[in-house]
Amino acid sequence: MSYTIAYQKVAIEEYELAIAWYAERSEQAAENLIIAIKEKLDVLRTEPDRYRKTYRQFREVALKKYPYSIVYFINEVDQMVIITSIYHHKRSPLNKYKKK
Repeated sequence: MSYTIAYQKVAIEEYELAIAWYAERSEQAAENLIIAIKEKLDVLRTEPDRYRKTYRQFREVALKKYPYSIVYFINEVDQMVIITSIYHHKRSPLNKYKKK
């Protein structure tokens, strides 16, 4: 069974900022970040409960070669994975679990 991926506005903004930051330094690094995120999202579509819960219903998966994690929760009723944050490891984690 395949889940749909949905994004909260904050996650989209964080994703765009991360890509822009890497693109300023190296187009290849930015492209590789896009690929790394897409690979994790492909896993979440088929195995959303694969990664551990880190806070209440929120789950988190770290990218291997980049200092980012994808924070999400699962809506079983609608078969959706909702991405709440694409979180840089050096940032304050206070806002990464907010639902909007």
